[in-house]
Amino acid sequence: MSDIFSVLQSAYTSAPLTPQSSKPYTAVDPKSYQGSWQGTYSNNQKFEFTISEVNGFRAQVKYQSGGTVQYQQVLIRNSSFRIGDTKFSLTGTGTAQIANAVTDPVTGNTSLVQGNAALQS
Repeated sequence: MSDIFSVLQSAYTSAPLTPQSSKPYTAVDPKSYQGSWQGTYSNNQKFEFTISEVNGFRAQVKYQSGGTVQYQQVLIRNSSFRIGDTKFSLTGTGTAQIANAVTDPVTGNTSLVQGNAALQS
């Protein structure tokens, strides 16, 4: 019986807990991200990101869309980050592409809505 537990224990300790990425986190330019970003999804739903306290590759983010409001500290990698089911990808100076996975509460089907955001001056 103890042999079974030792086999199980060795399997759990040898497997990595998180997938390894080939690209490390690197510091980003805070001016590229900080501020209020606004846009509209393909389904005409408006959204807003407020990004603050960008330090290294970390930032504080507030996301609003419809009745949803989320606050989260995020890690920026490859010019993008995730907050909940939403991905923010910086595409240029003052522009970003946003993708949001939306689940229909009735059917349970998930669809992807996308939109572009602009940094407000």
